[in-house]
Amino acid sequence: MQSYGATPTMDKLKKVLKGEEEDEGDQSLYTQFSEATTLSWSTRLKGFVICFVLGMVLSFIGVFVLFLGSTGLVLFSIFYTLGNIVAMLSTCFLMGPLRQLKNMFSEKRIIATIVVIITFVLTLCAGLWWGIPVLALVFCILQFLALTWYALSYIPFARDAVKKCFGSCMA
Repeated sequence: MQSYGATPTMDKLKKVLKGEEEDEGDQSLYTQFSEATTLSWSTRLKGFVICFVLGMVLSFIGVFVLFLGSTGLVLFSIFYTLGNIVAMLSTCFLMGPLRQLKNMFSEKRIIATIVVIITFVLTLCAGLWWGIPVLALVFCILQFLALTWYALSYIPFARDAVKKCFGSCMA
């Protein structure tokens, strides 16, 4: 299905993000049902942008409440974590939730994904239940590092470059 003004390159990008293959010969009943119930490309982009911006706004709110004293650290950890979760979920609009989960738990990302999820949980626990602001801040820093490492897994050879960079700095 080609929209007005779409270029062949955009159509190829859409197919890659949707996980479609070039051969569109015989379509199964599942494929027809899936195509009938999926969002249009413009709706996916709008959903991604709205969700991502909402995540960033929540994270920035966390930065602003950081200056409220000791309770500010707790609120910062909660808003920062919720913002990161919402921003991470925004990618589900681009490729769909199942494909996103498959990508997250692929062989090269599984450890990074698990570390990110653990830091999300520990940050929320430290902020909401344990009430230890300094620990919540430490987990926020670890969360940032884990998310950075996770994001680098989507860029070819980026992790290797970072390892080499830090290796040369340490030598």
